[in-house]
Amino acid sequence: MADTATTASAAAAAAASAANASADAPPFQLGKPRFQQTSFYGRFRHFLDIIDPRTLFVTERRLREAVQLLEDYKHGTLRPGITNEQLWSAQKIKQAILHPDTNEKIFMPFRMSGYIPFGTPIVVGLLLPNQTLASTVFWQWLNQSHNACVNYANRNATKPSPASKFIQGYLGAVISAVSIAVGLNVLVQKANKFTPATRLLVQRFVPFPAVGPAGDGADASGPPHAHPGATPDRHVHAGEIETTQLEPEIARATSSRTVVYNKGL
Repeated sequence: MADTATTASAAAAAAASAANASADAPPFQLGKPRFQQTSFYGRFRHFLDIIDPRTLFVTERRLREAVQLLEDYKHGTLRPGITNEQLWSAQKIKQAILHPDTNEKIFMPFRMSGYIPFGTPIVVGLLLPNQTLASTVFWQWLNQSHNACVNYANRNATKPSPASKFIQGYLGAVISAVSIAVGLNVLVQKANKFTPATRLLVQRFVPFPAVGPAGDGADASGPPHAHPGATPDRHVHAGEIETTQLEPEIARATSSRTVVYNKGL
């Protein structure tokens, strides 16, 4: 009877362990992505976690609890009954709100989870029809300002950069975006061969070429795209890749075995 009870107890424990380490809640790894990054579906779910706007409503108390839970895990002092799901949730909350280098709270509109709710109205403004010169300048400026702030708020803070670098990147992005948008709008207005319907259609696409090149300038105020030798868990939106998988000219530029890069959104 004792052997039967022991066997049943062991089976129950094994079942609980298996349930705890299910596909939805794999064994917790501090600082690592919850979902496998070797498949498209895994990367897709990873990015859904990053941009999850629900983390914008996490209370200060819940944030402190999440941070403490991760500290307990790190020091091996977790209380009994804590599941992998709870640990993954705690890490998601901490990474969404606190900067990984400074450990300070990121201003809500500039968090990766706030990119969609705060960025969507700006995109709508960029695509408004029949814009005046003033509205074109305003929406392009607002878009580049938001992008620059998001990049700066999520920057790699382990290597301080001079403020002049961020200012140059920001000004370059704004000037580039505004110049392209205004210039293209003027050209479209002067295109006599366009019918009113065609002119309106072409104007709707003007923000796209304006935003694209300007984004290169905005990157100057954000994290570098690759950090040879850096740890991949420093930024929630970072990825790691073997240098042997990179283009030859990029692989030759570093002696590191792996590089960490900014995946962006």
